[in-house]
Amino acid sequence: QLQLVESGGNKVQPGGSLTLSCRTSQYTLEYYAIGWFRQAPGKEREGVSWISHDGSTTDYIDSVKGRFTISRDNAKNTMYLQMNDLKTEDTAVYYCNVPNNLQPWGEGTLVTVSS
Repeated sequence: QLQLVESGGNKVQPGGSLTLSCRTSQYTLEYYAIGWFRQAPGKEREGVSWISHDGSTTDYIDSVKGRFTISRDNAKNTMYLQMNDLKTEDTAVYYCNVPNNLQPWGEGTLVTVSS
């Protein structure tokens, strides 16, 4: 099982930007498609974006298309989520995981978008 660690969350104003990171130190991520999920207060966890094992394919939910960019650096065993033009509805705890083979959830990283 992978131990996934998310970081980079913070409080920002609407329109601001953040970059989240996800890494594991146990095994290499390069063989896995991996994605970002989020859980807003009072809501169920939802998938936000995912990226193929080699980074050649990405996908996003409609609400973040054009604002979020997922990427990965397999040499660093790390995946990223660049979030621009943040909106209050992006407020959530963000998690990373393997979409087709869910691993134990990490602690996540809190993103708060508020003025």
